[in-house]
Amino acid sequence: MANQFLTIKEVARQALPRLIENLVFPNLVYKDYSDTFQKRGDEIQIRKPAKLEAKEFDAAKGVEMQDIDDSQTVTVKLDKIATVDVEISALEGALNIDNLNRQFIEPAAGALAQKINSDSLALYKDIPYVCGTPGTTPSKLEDITAVRKVLNANKVPTSGRRAVWDVEADAAFTTIPAIVNAEKSGSTAALREGSIGRLFGLDNYMSQAVKHHTAGTLSAAVKPKEATKAGTTQLTLAATAVTGALKKGDILTILGDTYVVTADAAAASNEITVPIYPALKKDVTTATNVTVAGDHTANLAFVAPAFAFVTRPLVTPAGVDCYTTSYNGLSLRVTKGYDMKYKREMLSMDVLYAYKTIYPELAVRAMG
Repeated sequence: MANQFLTIKEVARQALPRLIENLVFPNLVYKDYSDTFQKRGDEIQIRKPAKLEAKEFDAAKGVEMQDIDDSQTVTVKLDKIATVDVEISALEGALNIDNLNRQFIEPAAGALAQKINSDSLALYKDIPYVCGTPGTTPSKLEDITAVRKVLNANKVPTSGRRAVWDVEADAAFTTIPAIVNAEKSGSTAALREGSIGRLFGLDNYMSQAVKHHTAGTLSAAVKPKEATKAGTTQLTLAATAVTGALKKGDILTILGDTYVVTADAAAASNEITVPIYPALKKDVTTATNVTVAGDHTANLAFVAPAFAFVTRPLVTPAGVDCYTTSYNGLSLRVTKGYDMKYKREMLSMDVLYAYKTIYPELAVRAMG
């Protein structure tokens, strides 16, 4: 082929730094990586990050030791591959590496990053701790302090807190006078970069991939079918002639506490049984009201150990030219091969990864 610059090794080495630069969420959470080659669908064990608690020293009792148990693991299924595939003939005009970067490597790295970022923000479905009003875009300083309040109530460490907001919330925040005014905010970033930066102990980011949650709907208000003791993780709700369904990620409010539905459930025979997290905190009766939060944008605030971004190098296919490179907890595979069915030479760029919620209590969903 005419293009002498299209070496697999060079493409991979040029692409990986650009991919890392474009990632947002994976750079904000706990990372797990090893150089063991895997394929999609493999289940692996990863170590949970240590979770410690600062306590008041009691001179009478002495030091209270806390274990750093690195044997605690969680199972993660490597279920995602982000890939960009092109026909090599489309790159014939790239006569040097600069042209190749412009025509393929930079757009491909950006596309991979967009998918990886987008997949991450679906983790909101695991988070039961919420603030804000469904359908109302966060737009005031009070909306940020509401996030801080929930994090504080859950005893989330104050260092390393960060929030990812959707484009509407981000735009609203950047017009708040106290943020735009450098004398009040301590930073001119809102004017210079359109970023609200760090506020109230939160490093704030914008992502176009923040998810919108479409809530399940029930045809009637429901209450517990029977008196249920605290501690259960499955609740049966009932009403006369109730139909419809609840969805994974729905938020239920029961006696002032919020819970997340952990799997889809459908009503049948005038009742619906839903799995919830956390376990029911208070005893309920058949007269206890249960409300379902409506559709909302699922902004997220958290500290790194709340979520894990897990990557492994992909196995090398047989009979093709393939190169895998890794750096800073991320592995990228570039493969060149021939498509026998369509008689064309192809180039693929792939990343194998998964996300896992580790400590949901270290995150809050800011509904908008």
